[in-house]
Amino acid sequence: MAMEEARTELGVDQEEEEEKWVTHYSSKHQILLVGEGDFSFTSSLASSFGSASNICATSLDSEDDVINNYKNGKSNLENLKKLGACILHGVDATKMKNLDDLKKRRFDRIIFNFPHSGFHGAERKYWVIQKHRTLVSGFFNNASRMLQVNGEIHVNHKITHPFCCWNLEELASANSLDLIESVEFKIGDYPGYKNKRGAGPKCDEPFPLNLCDTYKFRFLDRAKNMYRQFQDSPPQMQRQRNTPTFNYSHRKRIAAVNPFPLQPQLPYTMDAMNDCFWNFNTCSNAAFGREINKSKTSRAAVHFI
Repeated sequence: MAMEEARTELGVDQEEEEEKWVTHYSSKHQILLVGEGDFSFTSSLASSFGSASNICATSLDSEDDVINNYKNGKSNLENLKKLGACILHGVDATKMKNLDDLKKRRFDRIIFNFPHSGFHGAERKYWVIQKHRTLVSGFFNNASRMLQVNGEIHVNHKITHPFCCWNLEELASANSLDLIESVEFKIGDYPGYKNKRGAGPKCDEPFPLNLCDTYKFRFLDRAKNMYRQFQDSPPQMQRQRNTPTFNYSHRKRIAAVNPFPLQPQLPYTMDAMNDCFWNFNTCSNAAFGREINKSKTSRAAVHFI
């Protein structure tokens, strides 16, 4: 009888520890979510897992702002607390590695859904794109120091112009990260998730997703040994910057929805209209096998350096 009871108890324990998957995420992963709005994405994962004990979710907003600005903010937070999530507010994604609650933790998955530095003007403007790139670069710099050796950093991001100009691969590569895969993001895979603008008086309203991907980054092979050796050393000793390397194998999907091929990096000089334009000759060569006569173009081409 005692043996049967022991087996029953063991069976219950095994059932409770059964691994559950939601797309790329497992209930056994240690997961960090960055830049949450109304916490609906975190709540979706936690509800699917049946527990949030493996999840740490952060937002730049204070708890009061989340409750006041988002209709479902309070209920999502209550659900996460009930399921055992770690919730942190007032967390800047570009400085989070130094937080007492995070600096000693290492995660299997670090997720940033649709990073955005705020609404500062037309998204095609060069200086607006640079603001977004600065945010993502700072995020990569921090997240790469909080990642397990074989962990992954996931960024959900639009692939249409001008968002493709952010060039996430370059920013990641400068932080010893390599793009391992880019797959289509489908909001229906996360029941209950509602994407939000997250800033301004319309912060609780959704923004059009259109076509977007989940970009998956992992440490460059040559960086893994450095990470193992220096992860407990001072930040300046942890990792040296590497010359950016690029993997364009996933870009067929992006090229199919944008008029010109992507370039390795953004232009660092621009025309008088302050717009983000491609180098016309480079694009023409790649797309049509011939150069455009500059004398027939309506404005000066931008030079990539």
